[in-house]
Amino acid sequence: MAFKSGFVNIVGNPNVGKSTLMNILVGEKLSIITAKSQTTRHRIMGVVTTDDYQIVYSDTPGVLKPVYKLQESMLKYSESALEDADVVLYITDVLETKTKNKFFLEMVNRVACPVIILINKIDLAESQDKVVEIINEWKTLVPKAEIYPVSALMKFNTENILDKIVSLLPENPPYFEKDRLTDKPERFFVSEIIREKVLENYDKEIPYSVEVEVETFKEEEEIIRIQSVINVIRESQKGIIIGKQGSALKKLGSMARKELEAFFGKKIYLEIFVKVSKDWRDNKNRLKNFGYDVSGIQ
Repeated sequence: MAFKSGFVNIVGNPNVGKSTLMNILVGEKLSIITAKSQTTRHRIMGVVTTDDYQIVYSDTPGVLKPVYKLQESMLKYSESALEDADVVLYITDVLETKTKNKFFLEMVNRVACPVIILINKIDLAESQDKVVEIINEWKTLVPKAEIYPVSALMKFNTENILDKIVSLLPENPPYFEKDRLTDKPERFFVSEIIREKVLENYDKEIPYSVEVEVETFKEEEEIIRIQSVINVIRESQKGIIIGKQGSALKKLGSMARKELEAFFGKKIYLEIFVKVSKDWRDNKNRLKNFGYDVSGIQ
């Protein structure tokens, strides 16, 4: 049997479970997951390779109408994922308004490749009849798609999704070497894990005002030494992040260090500083330095 490989790009609105599904399909935690919307800001690839196939998954930011340049870049990642996919996985759930961000749904209808719609969170549906009703509505909205009810949380029906994806992959040699897991460098996952802890520990506008930079990453035989900076947009936010006598930042650092040690399988020495970077979300140069694609953004 010929080897198969291809790009399977995961798209959809915020908070429908895209990152959870990506991590389940890849078998590793590559995308951070929280209950807050707009958690994913980048396009993150996860590579699964067997003797017979290679699937290159892409997790993408939730689709939204941009308010500032950061969100313009986030939307670009989602739109580009429709252009280079061999298979599109459009994730929705039993709770969201089906025509939310209709402009993007219209783009999904125009793609040339196969589309699979996953209706997530079916464990929250009021009845089986309601699930059938939702499936039928999606058949009307995206006629070309194959539709599967799933529960990422319960890992329900995810094996069937994998079988379907493999059946749709084109015959190709692998794009990446066999032991490659992702396209992102180690520093990226450090910044994402720290940002995840910000999302978990702070409310209101704080998580959406934060970007994390890794200034130094020095790997020694038994320890990795990391210096990082949490950027915020206002002085008052800096005070909230640090907390009284540094208590909030200390808690954040401890949580991040434990997860980093689990991720890298090594002892971590982590230093975190906080600084004010006013308007970084609307500054193209700052966004570029943070690793965002700002090409084509005014």
